[in-house]
Amino acid sequence: MTNRPQAANLLIPLWLVWLVAVAAALGGLGGFDILDNNEGLYAEIPREMLASGDWRQWVIPHLDGLPYMEKPPLLYWLTAICFSVFGQAEWVARLVPAASALSCVGMLLAFGRAAGHEQAGRLAALMFISGLGVMAMSHVLMFDMLLTAMLTASLMLAWKALHHGRAASLRLAYVFLALAVLAKGLVALVLFGLVVVAWQAGTSKSPLAFLRGLLMWFEPGALLAFLAVAAPWHVVASKTEPVFAWFYFVNEHVLRFLGQREPHDYYSGAWWYYLPRMAIYLFPWSFLILGMMRERTPGNAAGAGLNRFLFLAWLMPLLFFSVSSAKANYYLVAVMPFAAMHLAVKLEEKGWLARRGAMLPGLVMAGLALILMAVLMKRGLSDDRSLSIMGMHQLHFALLFFLVMAVLAVGAAIVAWRSPRVGILAYLAVSMWCGVSLIAALDAMGPYISTRQVAAFIQETLPQRQVFLYRNFEELSSLPFYLKQPLPVVDPRSNDLFWGDRLRPGNAITLSADRFAQQAARDPGGVAVVVMQRQLADFEAALGSGFAKRQRVGETLVFFN
Repeated sequence: MTNRPQAANLLIPLWLVWLVAVAAALGGLGGFDILDNNEGLYAEIPREMLASGDWRQWVIPHLDGLPYMEKPPLLYWLTAICFSVFGQAEWVARLVPAASALSCVGMLLAFGRAAGHEQAGRLAALMFISGLGVMAMSHVLMFDMLLTAMLTASLMLAWKALHHGRAASLRLAYVFLALAVLAKGLVALVLFGLVVVAWQAGTSKSPLAFLRGLLMWFEPGALLAFLAVAAPWHVVASKTEPVFAWFYFVNEHVLRFLGQREPHDYYSGAWWYYLPRMAIYLFPWSFLILGMMRERTPGNAAGAGLNRFLFLAWLMPLLFFSVSSAKANYYLVAVMPFAAMHLAVKLEEKGWLARRGAMLPGLVMAGLALILMAVLMKRGLSDDRSLSIMGMHQLHFALLFFLVMAVLAVGAAIVAWRSPRVGILAYLAVSMWCGVSLIAALDAMGPYISTRQVAAFIQETLPQRQVFLYRNFEELSSLPFYLKQPLPVVDPRSNDLFWGDRLRPGNAITLSADRFAQQAARDPGGVAVVVMQRQLADFEAALGSGFAKRQRVGETLVFFN
């Protein structure tokens, strides 16, 4: 006889997976404005593709009227198609990342079923789509969610090819790998290659067997399938813009990895940069690891091959990102499908955690939330902006957020302890609260992180003025999207327009202060200049005397005459 706690008999209905997935990926998709910086850039490029009527802009994307070759075009193409079908609204701009996230849910379900771990696949799909990082990234127009979908499909099909020896699976894997390259560049090839090489090294009994194993990945039909999808755009782009090959392959890939890319507009962090962010991206499910550490029930171990593959599929990309000189937290989304699947399989091995093991993560979450709440009560918020979130001052909302999280975490812990059938699924309540709060906070921060209200003021009050940006483009990047036109930049400090400006000397987009003053003096309809608060002193010293009026919106001022 044994005193071992009874393992949970977790049965996850398929309808629950898709209900949560649709709510997490599509809920609030248009609930906040297009964000400045990255999202504004990537929404404006497909808008300009459609507006230009020039096929060459579908080959060499243009940003604010200038060539922009930093990334391949698949995201722009798909977003432009969405714009042409549904219109240029916020939710439409985010359809591609949202659909990419939902496709990952479907792939995790199919992979779990094919691997003989159907319930683990369902749990992985739930953890993936309701994890904090994926919920955020599925609501922002960026490349990484699309890359994640294509790379996940490629690796899952590669796993199928390994186990069934079907050339058709490998060829289809290479089609998706080519689409991953068109989604975010050669990094997709590197990530795929690292996983494959690590897998072959770990399963080969000799160096000769390792080399023979690698030959499988050079199957002629698979290589042809890859080239048929990936090569045409690269060839046409090189013919259309002669500098493309050096800029795209060398500057954007090799020099970025080495930290020598020009201009240097990215963050370089420590090697451990991604470790705490892994826990945040998979929150609240990352806390289940605490329960697994406590649980000593051996359970039924999954096949060693499956565990090794899942481990390598998230570890190798994580190691690559960690040694790279260019770091960004959103790179992590690419490892989330396999991290979630690996965690789900391990939880299945542990019998989905016994009662105390399932309860511990919620108690730790609640304790952490109460500690953060106490710190906020003592120190307040360092941000001096006064925001109203859900009808409350930002500090009051932050306190409520942590209080509700603590209550939900304790409630989920009790349910997980008392009801083995529900078990760890109870932590979905914490996840959904985080998602709702995130959308509400982004909506409230609109005047500070988007220019939609600036655009509304200009369209209503200054419809005849020619609009200029002062110095900052990235931090005002949503304004061209909302005003539906490229905007000249005075005395530019833009990294994203850096190469486009060099490629098109004498263009009408980047203007010196003197050239702007001459142009403004000749404009009979008047001009308006949008200035960030932190550039105010410089603007007033250089050009402010020519403007009699101003209007503030968030941290932005509009000068006009």
